[in-house]
Amino acid sequence: MPRVEPGTALVRPRRIGICGTDFHIFEGKHPFLQYPRIIGHELAVEVVEAPPESHLAAGDVCVVNPYLSCGHCVACRAARPNCCVNISVLGVHQDGGMMGLIAIPAANLIPAQGLTADECAAVEFLSIGAHAVRRAAVGGGDRVLVVGAGPIGLGVALFARLAGGEVAIFDRDSERAMTAQAIAGATAIDLSGDARQAVADSSSGDSFDVVFDATGNRHAMERGFDLVAHGGRYVLVSVIKESITFMDPDFHRKEMTLYGSRNATSHDFAEVMAAIREGHVPVGRLITHRTTLAGAVANIPVWATRKSGLIKALVEIDD
Repeated sequence: MPRVEPGTALVRPRRIGICGTDFHIFEGKHPFLQYPRIIGHELAVEVVEAPPESHLAAGDVCVVNPYLSCGHCVACRAARPNCCVNISVLGVHQDGGMMGLIAIPAANLIPAQGLTADECAAVEFLSIGAHAVRRAAVGGGDRVLVVGAGPIGLGVALFARLAGGEVAIFDRDSERAMTAQAIAGATAIDLSGDARQAVADSSSGDSFDVVFDATGNRHAMERGFDLVAHGGRYVLVSVIKESITFMDPDFHRKEMTLYGSRNATSHDFAEVMAAIREGHVPVGRLITHRTTLAGAVANIPVWATRKSGLIKALVEIDD
């Protein structure tokens, strides 16, 4: 039984999304993790018990903001708790939601009226994309390229389009790219051949105003610098253990802006939840695989290596 400290709520996970972070944890490739660890940070939960001052009640279904911040470091004081110096992410720095009950700070629970449990579990990964788009200040007319058509890349493409960008997307897996085109309303492009010509054809010859990397691949991240237009922005959404390099003369010649984008804020969670309620995000098309808590033991190793047709997998926990 979890220990319920003052200010925390006891909740029962109902849906747990499995994402690239979880696969990296399973494979031993995540840069911020210590083992052993119970995973699970994309959560839809049901409140079992909550402190009176929280305005939460037993039975409430909530979205979980899994980024537990300290509230007093330099990042928190600047209203950027997503990159808190002392951040503790559920399922990464501390045990997450792939269990029967978990105690979570009540402030990290977001009541989700009007959202299904499936939709609640999709909010966190979509918020990462929404945050990256907001970091880059994507606006009307921006020519946007998203490299990597996994769940995070799809989230970036969806919210870049909602922000008014003209969005193209590339993935080495053409099936994933075409799926992203259908779901996110982006244009799938092929950079596997003459990338320079493909970029020119897709951006009126000027390269892209904003490029997002959501691949988690060092070579792709380094190559992305070449795809950014003069005066453009490059956003690294994915994170790897390795160093990456770029040509400084080209970086300065373009007067490029480089952004790291980490996690998401409560602003991004609210934006995503509103977009889902308004019908702008087809969550049902994003969820392609399901399993139970017991079934996850066998399914996760398979999904980590066989991603064909996989966008988002959910673990269902129901009474």
